[in-house]
Amino acid sequence: MFSEEDNEIADSLAVKEEDNNDSLTTLYITTLDEDTLKAGDSISPTYIITSNDSLPKGDSIVNIGQGAINDSVNGVAPVKKDSISTTQKSVIDSEIERSCNDSTIQDFKSNKIFYYGDAKVKYEDITIEADYIEFDFDKHTVFASGLPDSSGTIAGKPVFTEGSQKYLSDEMTFNFDTKKGIINKVFTEDAQGYIHGTKVKKMDDNSINIRSGSFTTCSNQEHPHFEFRFQKARVIPNDKIVTGPAYFVLEETPIPVGVPFSLIPNSKGQRSGIIFPSFGESANRGFYFENGGYYWGINEHMDLELVGDIYTRGSWAIKPTFRYVKRYAYNGSFSGSYAVNKVGTEGSADFTVSKDFKIRWIHTQDPKARPKSSFSANVYIVSSDYNQYNAISSNEYLSNTFQSSIAYQTSFADLFYLTVNGSHSQNTLNNTMTITLPEVTLSMNRIYPFKNLGKPGKKHWYQDINLSYTFNAQNYITGIDSMIFKGNWVNNLQNGIQHRIPINIPLKVMKHFTLTTSFNAVDRMYFNYFEREWVNDSLGGHVETDTVHAFRNVFSFDMSTSLTTKIYGMVTFKKGPLRAIRHVFTPQIGFSYNPDFSSDFWNYYDTYIDGNGVEQLYSLFQGNVYGTPPSAQSGRLTYSFGNNLEIKVPSKKDTVTGLKKVVLIDNLSLSGSYDLAKDSVNWSYLSISGRTTLFKKLSVQYSCILDPYAVDSLGRQTNKFEWDVNKRLFRKNSSSWNLSVSYTLNNDTFKKKKNNEKKTDTIPDSPFASEQEMKDIRENPDSYIDWKTAWSLSLSYNLRLSNSLSYINFILNDNRSLVQTLGVRGDVKLSPNWKVSVQTGWDFEAKKLSYTSLTVYRDLHCWEMRFNWIPMGTYKSWNFAINVKASALQDLKLTKKKDYRDN
Repeated sequence: MFSEEDNEIADSLAVKEEDNNDSLTTLYITTLDEDTLKAGDSISPTYIITSNDSLPKGDSIVNIGQGAINDSVNGVAPVKKDSISTTQKSVIDSEIERSCNDSTIQDFKSNKIFYYGDAKVKYEDITIEADYIEFDFDKHTVFASGLPDSSGTIAGKPVFTEGSQKYLSDEMTFNFDTKKGIINKVFTEDAQGYIHGTKVKKMDDNSINIRSGSFTTCSNQEHPHFEFRFQKARVIPNDKIVTGPAYFVLEETPIPVGVPFSLIPNSKGQRSGIIFPSFGESANRGFYFENGGYYWGINEHMDLELVGDIYTRGSWAIKPTFRYVKRYAYNGSFSGSYAVNKVGTEGSADFTVSKDFKIRWIHTQDPKARPKSSFSANVYIVSSDYNQYNAISSNEYLSNTFQSSIAYQTSFADLFYLTVNGSHSQNTLNNTMTITLPEVTLSMNRIYPFKNLGKPGKKHWYQDINLSYTFNAQNYITGIDSMIFKGNWVNNLQNGIQHRIPINIPLKVMKHFTLTTSFNAVDRMYFNYFEREWVNDSLGGHVETDTVHAFRNVFSFDMSTSLTTKIYGMVTFKKGPLRAIRHVFTPQIGFSYNPDFSSDFWNYYDTYIDGNGVEQLYSLFQGNVYGTPPSAQSGRLTYSFGNNLEIKVPSKKDTVTGLKKVVLIDNLSLSGSYDLAKDSVNWSYLSISGRTTLFKKLSVQYSCILDPYAVDSLGRQTNKFEWDVNKRLFRKNSSSWNLSVSYTLNNDTFKKKKNNEKKTDTIPDSPFASEQEMKDIRENPDSYIDWKTAWSLSLSYNLRLSNSLSYINFILNDNRSLVQTLGVRGDVKLSPNWKVSVQTGWDFEAKKLSYTSLTVYRDLHCWEMRFNWIPMGTYKSWNFAINVKASALQDLKLTKKKDYRDN
């Protein structure tokens, strides 16, 4: 029989019923008399704990003695169960949870417990999983290892997890009191790298000491493609890895490259440190170090990167970048660059020096931060020659126009909207720049002042009368970029204020016609005006302009009315390839009036006598921000006729009607006017315009100007009709055709799409990329690799044919202009790891290829290789790079290039 002490131990191991876990059954404890066992089979009491529902109460724990479990002991079979879980308090501060899927053996003599099959031990934030776990209650230690499967392969190797840190090993021992452990043949991921170790000692401060190990960013656990091997190292979590002497191993082959010690950052998030430069030689600027500097992680909301370039022939550049972010509020970046470029040998004829700069600021506000107001910025300012020497992408190579905008927007009472912004635009081809600062716009939503007048339930015509208000004030300056703020630049500022109030009266006439009458009042406020006079000189004379700085208020008004309707025509066919023709005709007639603001009453115009003694009329406000009121009275009868033509044809894709709509003409319109206020030449030009889209991709636009009046020998319009002179209604003045097509083919083009799938040529948003990162991807697609597409081909073609007709001595001169552009971009995935991209085009005027580039990319798992070649043109160059993907070892790379600046 068991002793009293054994029974107390058995009672202490009894597990209460856990109703909240269906996988656990009620466990009970009984004992069997030792006399029932065979002689010699019982050495000391041992318990097998099972969870067999088929056994009656009291038969779930069996005492068989310390020894092998076999079928001969009272007919009790070897224990194989689905789940077991026990919890026990010890001298350890927290509760230890233990479970397994096979069996559990308790040894009372050595005070140990053994778990088999998917065993798991959990203590605070520490979890150990393995096929075999041995728990020692006296030493407060746990030992874990794998077990051989049916083929003899060790399976269920230990996995040690503490917080977010996970260690894979062959076997391990851990002490719950000291929180120290020994782990043999360990593999663990740390920040952006992986650590291998033959023997690892885990310390109580979570640091680990490694003997005979390696560090790599390759995720291949058994055979990493590269690694830095060392004999000893210490890993400080979320800080750094410090090693002794280390050497480089590539594809398990040692490379004779080593360091006496290494310091590898392994903290997540920001890490301040040195940015190592790339180096090489430039034919025109000498040997160089590029993009070397320092990164400073200021805090979780901001960081600063300061890098620069230096060349042995005197060129240098500094390029700071400051980034900031506040979650759910805003994010942005500010970057700049100042470069001194010295090209050639000093003292030679081809030696040049340029000083260039770039300013870039992007700020984006989260829409949820302030729903009724927003602040945004997109600033891009460069000097005219900056991209010639400092461009870093093909988009920058080819760009010559740049715009900036800084804007604040808010609303008041859901009625008024205020926008305050500054803007900038420049053209680096002609070096012109325009800066607007500030521009203020206050607009009022359309209101209906008489909406609530009249009897309820009955609508009156005056209830639809509406008006709105817009206030705009701006100040800008235009000039050559290098001279815009030099000299007496304040006198070149253009500014003004404008108030505009439109009043609309829409009416329904005879149910099918819409009559709209509009009144517009405009008030312009200027702070200067211009007086002109003729000055005779040795060349015959010229007009001299004098700027008078004084406030002037310029008021004007006009009115207009129009009557329009839509007339629908439909012809249907029961059989044949054409089932319906639909024509929509939109006629509109109107009248507009404005008075003569050049009369003395308004005092907006003045005159001067030119060198021929002819009096010339001019506006005092010509050249100001908002222009000037018209100089002649006008009362025009206007007309326009719009047309839309569509057909319906059979379609198997439409399972509802079996028909498909095809648009033949989007719009074909004719328009003109007759001025009642003129004493002659009352008819205006007849304008014809049309547009349509063919094959869903080919856009066609046409416009034409026809003149009803004849011209004299100098090509000037007369008051004689073309019919009276040449027996034709109109004389062609000018015309233009515009054709554009953009088409993208890829491996999904010819696949059948589901009904809810839509084709798109744009790059979709990614949940793993920020808004700015997605914008950078869309603006620089050649810098990124799309592995989802096996192949793609994009074609874009634009054609503009225009002609302007003039008559000299009644002889027709047809001045034609033809502008064509063709662009091709394609890529193909040669294999799962190879991709080739090509971009090119054809310059029809120069009759040669335009900007052309070839990119070859190879995915090398933890490495990548890229080769870029621009074979011709101003930016002729090539660049080869092979580097580690992980940013932790971003300086482990090999680059070779021939720079376009060496051409």
